[in-house]
Amino acid sequence: MTPSGRTSPRESLQTDRRTATLALLAFAMLIVSLDQYIVVVALPEIGRELDFSAQTLQAVISAYAVASAGFLLLGGRASDLLGRRRVLVSGLALYAGGSLAGGLAPTPEILLVARAAQGLGGALVFPSTLALINTTFAEGAERNRAVAVWGGAGASGLVIGVLLGGVLTQALGWEAVFFVNVPLVAIALVLAFALIPPDRRRDRSRRFDLPGALSATLGITLIVFALVQGPSLGWGSAAVIASAVAGVLSLTTFALVERRGRDPLVPPRLLANRNLSTAVAIAFLFWATFGSVLYFLTLYFQDVHGYDALDTGLAFLLPTSVVVASSALAGRVATLCGLRPTLVGALAVGALGAAMLGVGMSADGSYWALAPGLTLISIGDGTVFTTMFIAAGTGVDDTEQGVASGIASTSTSVGAAVGLALLVLVAAAGTDGLSGEALRIATADGLSDAVLVIAGAIATTAVVALGLRPEARAQAATPCPRGLASAALPRSRS
Repeated sequence: MTPSGRTSPRESLQTDRRTATLALLAFAMLIVSLDQYIVVVALPEIGRELDFSAQTLQAVISAYAVASAGFLLLGGRASDLLGRRRVLVSGLALYAGGSLAGGLAPTPEILLVARAAQGLGGALVFPSTLALINTTFAEGAERNRAVAVWGGAGASGLVIGVLLGGVLTQALGWEAVFFVNVPLVAIALVLAFALIPPDRRRDRSRRFDLPGALSATLGITLIVFALVQGPSLGWGSAAVIASAVAGVLSLTTFALVERRGRDPLVPPRLLANRNLSTAVAIAFLFWATFGSVLYFLTLYFQDVHGYDALDTGLAFLLPTSVVVASSALAGRVATLCGLRPTLVGALAVGALGAAMLGVGMSADGSYWALAPGLTLISIGDGTVFTTMFIAAGTGVDDTEQGVASGIASTSTSVGAAVGLALLVLVAAAGTDGLSGEALRIATADGLSDAVLVIAGAIATTAVVALGLRPEARAQAATPCPRGLASAALPRSRS
């Protein structure tokens, strides 16, 4: 500040640059978040065009999920040691290459390889963007606002992906859901070099822990593969059992390597961070619950009510707008009320919304009967997505923000695989051997049951959120809403 109290031109320039950097990081997060659901509504057309069987079509989603989950932890650690801009740019380039190959894919095999490349690119982008935000903005109100922007982009991207996928598939064909990423990534790459300072020289005293990285990546990849493929291949199939056993052995090896390593991939002091460990548990449960709702809603709209790709996309306009708004406000609420009350309150709202949504998902139910539940669960979705990542970075040193982000994001991917694997069993119960109207009614009932189970699991997540470390709330002219402030007891000490 100048003696007159005005902001100096230099400070204004720095503020503008940081604002532009935040916009870039949020944009990059939006790009990779879009792809988790933009392909879902295009799956029927992809299956017809490339001759996927009904049993193998789900692999289009699985290839991305498995590759992404396996490399998130590695991507986070790499951003700490090799440089966050380098890892971000590499991830974006790999993501664009996979997207281009996916749109041009003439066979199922090439498409699956392209999807895996996209997943690997996303695994580098996700933790590096969050680490850049956490090291650019000071912990507290400033970082809360920044993570809210980043989280809003990520949360809305999941839902916007369904809408955009429907529009593109209807207008231009399934290839467009892949090609659309290429110009978006090109813009992000140009801005990354312009806005993010070059990385410093690598600290040679810090080792990469290659044995730990390889064993962790292999173990997580194999476990997620088993979880994702279990419903389609059968839980007793040789491939699923072998993958699960090998995954457990790899993770056991990882634990032994970490205990003996001088510079472990996951430093023990990080696991002792109460906020990070609690945030990891919340992230796991969040994606197992909130993350599965979009999948079941898509099936409900298409298989029960016969929506086409465009209609399905339009049906997500309501939750999209609510998710974006709640994500944007989450940082401010967390600053005023504290992380713990915000998370507990948002999870309570989300659990109520999921219960209302599950009750409304009947074979003859209307879209507007779902609207109240959709609204409440979307409020919880957007708020929790943002605040759980604020919690994951709280109290973590700048040199370890990448691996902390990688741990939290890995938890989301494993949670998504576990949640969907279990909930699909609930949703599919009672549909065997049925066809026609009987199948439609049974499908609606199964999807309703799955969402009601999600409601119970979200309520359980609220109990887990009570484990967050209490912190002092910011003093502000606008007080924390009384109901939210009292959501977590005992009260935070000032």
